[in-house]
Amino acid sequence: MQEDFENIENEENEEELFEHYRFKADPGQEILRIDKFLLDRLPNTSRNKIQFAAKNGNVLVNSETVKPNYRVKPRDEISIVMPYPIREIELIAEDIPIEIIYEDDYLAIVNKPSNMVVHPGYGNYTGTLVNAMVYHFDNLPYRIQDYFGRPGLVHRLDKNTTGLMVIAKTEFALSHLAKQFADRTTERRYNALVWGDIEEGGTITGNIGRSLKNRKVMAVFPEEDYGKHAVTHFKVLERFGLVTLIECKLETGRTHQIRAHLKHIGHPLFNDNEYGGDRIVRGTTHTKYKKFIDNCFDLIPGQALHAKTLGFVHPYTNESMQFDSDLADGFQKIIQKWRNYTVEV
Repeated sequence: MQEDFENIENEENEEELFEHYRFKADPGQEILRIDKFLLDRLPNTSRNKIQFAAKNGNVLVNSETVKPNYRVKPRDEISIVMPYPIREIELIAEDIPIEIIYEDDYLAIVNKPSNMVVHPGYGNYTGTLVNAMVYHFDNLPYRIQDYFGRPGLVHRLDKNTTGLMVIAKTEFALSHLAKQFADRTTERRYNALVWGDIEEGGTITGNIGRSLKNRKVMAVFPEEDYGKHAVTHFKVLERFGLVTLIECKLETGRTHQIRAHLKHIGHPLFNDNEYGGDRIVRGTTHTKYKKFIDNCFDLIPGQALHAKTLGFVHPYTNESMQFDSDLADGFQKIIQKWRNYTVEV
């Protein structure tokens, strides 16, 4: 098994690189640090971003990686490479309506709808939240880690997860908020409808990493083996016998964390088509019940998960900010259907 983990990690370290920019230094080029050389030639960038890209091995000179202090010489061939095709960074501003529940000069809070991808990627180059953001907000900053790519984004939500996201409008706000998320000082609470009559409350702890059987989903592994440490706290909000409405509080923020953790303890999210929740997990096989479940599934395109509460410290005023949002309309209708069903049976 350990060999399998190592093979997975090796595969991830051998990603194909795609060239995004190429420059050739003139025969009369003066000797100049590469970060300064690239600063005047790359759009929407900064010296820090170039230095970070070089430290990550994304800057090549004559096909060899170089450090940020490399000095460009005449006829050097300089290229910028990234582990995704150049098309992925072509951000098209699109007039897509987004619900902005708070905004000032430094940040905005948006309520993401279901069935919306957060940022462009393979197969989703348009129609994303980022495409809408670059239309509605001017000159959004980039995180250093996302050298070419995801303006204003501090964190993400899955395509069919609804709810609150904070968008940074300045570089200082972006770095300040990103540090709060990294330091786990933000408050993030989700409402989730899960299959089964879950226990009163508790904590799920388990490393999360790419599934060894299906790389598109995440799985939970023993702490010492593979993946990243992840902790999810939960409590019961309302019981319906066959399903339970719970609140999840994130201590860490791993990819698909709530979805993977709840599946791991035998309570997948209702209508989660990637983690086994889009079928009847609890209940009978009677036609009437099956019809009821199908009607519930039809109300939302994916998992019943909503980022309800978001709290953080404002990067400029140091004020403690907290926002709350109503469940998405389809989610609310499912809850009401279960209330009615519970009374009827």
